[in-house]
Order: sequence, then structure tokens, then C-alpha cells
Amino acid sequence: MHRLLRGELFMLGGFVVAAAATIALVMPPAIDPASAQWTQRSSGPLTAADVDLLIKVRQAGLWEMPVGEYAQTRAESQRVKEVGKLIKDEHKELDLMVRQAAKKLGVALPDEPNPDQQRWMAQLAAESGPAFDKDFANLLRDAHGKVFSVVAGVRSGTRNSEVRKLAQEGINYVMRHMAYLESTGLVDHQRLPEAPTPSPAPPVVNGG
Repeated sequence: MHRLLRGELFMLGGFVVAAAATIALVMPPAIDPASAQWTQRSSGPLTAADVDLLIKVRQAGLWEMPVGEYAQTRAESQRVKEVGKLIKDEHKELDLMVRQAAKKLGVALPDEPNPDQQRWMAQLAAESGPAFDKDFANLLRDAHGKVFSVVAGVRSGTRNSEVRKLAQEGINYVMRHMAYLESTGLVDHQRLPEAPTPSPAPPVVNGG
């Protein structure tokens, strides 16, 4: 009787271990709480990445609207003047969108550009003629390329419908602005960051 009981307990213990191992295999890995912080809104969870997008879009407008105005008096190229006006006017539209979204989501937005953007503004404010044209085209094209990756990343993964809508608009504006700047013929594409190198393909394992 005791042997039978010991055998049943041993089998039960084996089943428990096997079940625990199965659960461990099918359960998703634990998420670091620090990277999973979010706040619930009526439009869905609002993450730190979502908030960062709102801030970056706002700050992009805070420096690109003034330098678009600079282009009207400092540029020599007529196309640079036209592009400056297009970017200035369209950033006014985008700035309104981001401020409306931030109000709905309860996000405080900055009122001034970041230090890098302030430095670029000072540089362009001190230039005129061909030097302004070249730096305007390249500084803004580089900045648009960087913010594009941020906006696209949030657009692909946000759970918040309000942020998703803004990110989609942001992608449309940024792509259009990159094309505007490249249309000046002044963008040095060799200076732009290269696309990330793709991971090497896994080795092919032959059967047999």
C-alpha cells in the first residue's frame, strides 16, 4: 500500500514538473516594467514612445517654421525660397494637429526647440546667399531623415488611435518635405546616414 502511494505521488510530481515546463515554454517572456510604462486614455494606452513623438513633432515645427521664414530673405536660390515657404506653411498645419492631439491626451508640449535645433537656427540666421541655401537644404534634410524613423516606428506599433492618426499625418508631411528639400539639388546624399545593414541570412541546413 505504501509502495503504491509512493508511486502515485512520484507520478503526480512528474506531471506537475511537466506541466510547469510546458507553461514556461508557451508563456511570453517577462516584460521589464520600466520599458512597459503607459497611461490609459480613451483612445488607448499612451506610452513614453507616443509622448516622445508628440514632443519631437512639436519641436520640429518650432525651428523649421522660423528657418522657413529666414529663407525668404536670406536664400539666393528661388527654389530654396519656395521650399522654405512650403515647409513653413505645412509645419503650421502639423503644429496645429500636434497641439490638438496633445490637448486630448493630456501631454504637455515644449515651447522652444531643443539645443541642437537652436544651434542650427543660429547658424542659418548668420548666413545668406549660397552658404545659406546649402546649409538650409542639408540641415533640414538630415533632421527630417532622423525624425522620419521615429514617426514610422511609432506608427507601426502604437496602441493609441489618436497617436496613430498623428503619426500617419507626420509620415506624409516628412516624406513630402524630404522631397521638397531634395528638389533644390543641394542635398549632399553622401553625408546622410546609411540605412542599417540587414542581419545576415541564417545558414541553410541541408537535410540528411
